[in-house]
Amino acid sequence: MQIPYGKQEITEADIQAVEKVLRSDFLTQGPAIAAFEKAFSEYVGAKYAVAVSNGTAALHLSVLALGLQPGQKVITTPITFVASANCVCYAGGEIELADIDPETYCIDLEAVREKLQNASPGEYAGIIPVDFSGYPVNTEALRQLADEHNLWILEDACHAPGGNFMDSKENTIRCGDGTYVDATVFSFHPVKHIAAGEGGMITTNSEEIYQKLVQLRTHGITKDANILQENHGGWYYEMHDLGYNYRLTDLQAALANSQLTLTNERLEKRLAIAQRYDEAFEHLEIRKQKTPEGKHAFHLYVVEVEDRKALYNYLRENGIYAQVHYIPVHYMPYHAVVAQKGTLPNAERYYEHCLSLPMYPTLTTEEQAYVIQKVTDFIG
Repeated sequence: MQIPYGKQEITEADIQAVEKVLRSDFLTQGPAIAAFEKAFSEYVGAKYAVAVSNGTAALHLSVLALGLQPGQKVITTPITFVASANCVCYAGGEIELADIDPETYCIDLEAVREKLQNASPGEYAGIIPVDFSGYPVNTEALRQLADEHNLWILEDACHAPGGNFMDSKENTIRCGDGTYVDATVFSFHPVKHIAAGEGGMITTNSEEIYQKLVQLRTHGITKDANILQENHGGWYYEMHDLGYNYRLTDLQAALANSQLTLTNERLEKRLAIAQRYDEAFEHLEIRKQKTPEGKHAFHLYVVEVEDRKALYNYLRENGIYAQVHYIPVHYMPYHAVVAQKGTLPNAERYYEHCLSLPMYPTLTTEEQAYVIQKVTDFIG
């Protein structure tokens, strides 16, 4: 067997959706974009959705639309893909890393609070929590802290479409619905829940942020007659901001929109796979992520073991291509100045032991049983 840690599934309906665009008049900036944005905003429960070229572009545009100024600091987690930190640097800001909660693997609220206690007014602009592996961050608690210090919250939910948590009023808060955050970003990379090759989405309930995002993703250009400084005719447009070419194509939007229709079904399969892993590893010396008070989206299934490298190599020798998520941000040479090794003990301890096992909806029970057997053989 050859079993990867993640894998996309492309259906006949997906192919037909892309073919329909290929036979249409638009390959980009056409009606498929708006259709996907509408469907996705309805899926997560947000007022607005803006499709962009990838998840990194979504992060970059979001910090710009939220008003990040050069020199301002933004707090994020060290256990994430580097894009969650890089987006701040693109805008001239500075990142600060707060340690993770050792049970959830997400950013630790108390670590964030500690950083803010002695901060000067205006020193920090915002917080970027990450719904790591699909675990929904309690953004209600984070919102209370952010409001105390006048900070915005940009939720990185690239792992968590379909995830949710229960707030203090027993409301179900969906990742991306904007109840407690200013904006949320998603990714449509092939191993994510929605596979479009590349692609990203930003959701928000703020019309002001929405309008900024729409303009910034297309070079800062607008044709809106209500805000044009001049108007020479139907062809006329103006560039009001230094924006970017971060547009999604209609081909990708059609594929993503087709994939969206199966998101709930595929999420249930991920949950069933996670449950089988949980039951199989219950009596082994394996540490797992805490169970959330809500729905985990299980982009990843992560375990912690004593000898991670040996297990990683053993699984590869047996055709199982597990992966490590992630190397801490401050271990990267570029970001080494942000924090010294040894200053974020929970994140560093987690990295020494973590391993992501195969997790994707088309993982068969036979394949999973093989993975479980090999892990059990090694640990036992």
